[in-house]
Amino acid sequence: MGGVCKRGAATPRLPLPRSVGECGAMAHDHDHGQEPPADIALRVKALESLLVEKGLVDPAALDAIVDHFERKVGPRNGARVVARAWSDPAYLERLRADATAAIAELGYAGAQGEHMVAVENTPDVHNLVVCTLCSCYPWPVLGLPPVWYKSNAYRSRAVIDPRGVLAEFGTELPDDTEVRVWDSTAELRYLVVPERPAGTEGLDEEALAALVTRDGMIGTARL
Repeated sequence: MGGVCKRGAATPRLPLPRSVGECGAMAHDHDHGQEPPADIALRVKALESLLVEKGLVDPAALDAIVDHFERKVGPRNGARVVARAWSDPAYLERLRADATAAIAELGYAGAQGEHMVAVENTPDVHNLVVCTLCSCYPWPVLGLPPVWYKSNAYRSRAVIDPRGVLAEFGTELPDDTEVRVWDSTAELRYLVVPERPAGTEGLDEEALAALVTRDGMIGTARL
């Protein structure tokens, strides 16, 4: 089956290319992301050095922010959510009913994750998450978005040609698998719950979490 784009909270439709059809984008309440320049790391370093030199930024504060998102917030949080959903049927039901509250049970909440929805992969359905107009992304469970997620190519082609995009990530799906594309917005963000790999019935939550990848929770990969 072809791609099916699911929308978040109701917001005005924007004019879209004809090929986007019913998988159009949502209005966002913040700036649109642009393709990062090739030398983005150098630009960031130069800006950081200038701000530090002028006494506008404390290097220790910057280090603390980076450490927070790299070590305390990131895909490992989402992996723990998925592992709990795989191993605890009652938790999975709560995640289906109110993903924001269920995720908060594990201590993961805050900015960019105020309104969450969990979508489950099955043998018949594969879910893919994109933000067509900028880079809305669930920071509390996935950390900072990868560069490719913010790229113009991914943001447009994930909706128009989801199977082609998945194939470029090495994810080939059977022809009869339905692909559902979910468009994140400033109001609503998504977490894909991948299918639990076969042969993992005897693993505990920690071992299960180690199997979960960031791309699996965006939907560009299967575990």
